[in-house]
Amino acid sequence: MSEEFDFQAIDEIAEGIGFAPSSIIAILQGVQEKFRYLPREVFPHLSKKLGVSEARIYSVATFYENFSLEPKGKFVIKICDGTACHVRKSIPILDRMRLELELSEEKVTTDDLGFTVETVSCLGACGLAPVLTVNERVYPSMTPERASELLARLKGELA
Repeated sequence: MSEEFDFQAIDEIAEGIGFAPSSIIAILQGVQEKFRYLPREVFPHLSKKLGVSEARIYSVATFYENFSLEPKGKFVIKICDGTACHVRKSIPILDRMRLELELSEEKVTTDDLGFTVETVSCLGACGLAPVLTVNERVYPSMTPERASELLARLKGELA
């Protein structure tokens, strides 16, 4: 375990929710919100605090697609590739973002942890297709050109 890891933050999250095995999901959501992913140090620490096995906590974290065991960028971009978005050309938008951020299907987060680009099956905004979100904010009717403009704006916010 890392001696520099902020276990106090995890304890504060868990205290606010309640140290109970039934609170695993809510605690993991709080931890991920704080750190933007679930650091590996979380599992043995919560195992001791909650009185459940690390395997149980890990199985919850890996069962739900919303949890990430890998660090994510400050800006998490989710590009919809559901039917409506795909038909309206979401893939060229994805390709443009990956090209500009030097990412790929395998490498989804920039080295500086500025950006994470993911595809999702549906964002529930089919009438706005093609659509993407940045940290849950919806950007409708995207094009590769508009995606480039958005990236430029977001890069300015990183500086």
